[in-house]
Amino acid sequence: MKTRAITGFFFVLVLVAATIFNAYVFAAFFSLLGVFSAREFFGICKTADTKPLMWIGTICAAVMALLASAVFLGQLQPLSLLLAVPLVSLLFISSLYLKREKPFHDIAYTVLGLWYGCVPFLFFIGLGFLDTTFNPNIPMGFLIMLWSNDTGAYLSGRALGKHKLFERISPNKTWEGFIGGVVLAILVSLLLNHYFVGLTQIQWISMALIIGIFGTLGDLVESMLKRSLGIKDSGQILPGHGGFLDRFDGLLIAAPLVFIVLTLF
Repeated sequence: MKTRAITGFFFVLVLVAATIFNAYVFAAFFSLLGVFSAREFFGICKTADTKPLMWIGTICAAVMALLASAVFLGQLQPLSLLLAVPLVSLLFISSLYLKREKPFHDIAYTVLGLWYGCVPFLFFIGLGFLDTTFNPNIPMGFLIMLWSNDTGAYLSGRALGKHKLFERISPNKTWEGFIGGVVLAILVSLLLNHYFVGLTQIQWISMALIIGIFGTLGDLVESMLKRSLGIKDSGQILPGHGGFLDRFDGLLIAAPLVFIVLTLF
């Protein structure tokens, strides 16, 4: 517990510093998290029958993150993102020369790793540039509400939890915890509306609802992934907390949806 608390404290400090320091540090830091998360996914999915294209997939993730960051920072035009298409084609072509027993299994898990592990972080980076200029309030608010949802779910689940939310996947999660997490996220969104500029009150509340609902579902999806692979943690990079996928499971599902909703409305 002590190790978990110390790791969590310093990890949060790093996340906050990287988010608010400046646009370039923000984009670079979360791009790296996307690349590391994709690589972590490739590693845990490696079996005797399936071997994701580790190095090619990691290079693809890095190039995708670089392109997206450059577009958000105004260094490239949005059409430059189309350069990512040949990268996916490279996965298929390279498999012709690797002589794997089940090449399409390898390709499928590599593409899934890019989509599940890397792409959500690119949407998260986009939250900092919704008005083209960098505004750290929105991604910082996202993280605060994500942490609030986790805290509210834990406290209310411990105090009131009786009805299982999804026992087959996560026996400890309850409906009471789920509701408590969403309620706390909404309450925090009202505070953010008062202190953070960039969104209207309705937008902050909508963001809280998406994070509360789909952040929890993201947690369950990552638990389903680990159960299907027979592992406890996705990695050991963060003592007491597991891997990057463990720490950002809620972001992986919620960030793209928040970006889409705030962009469209």
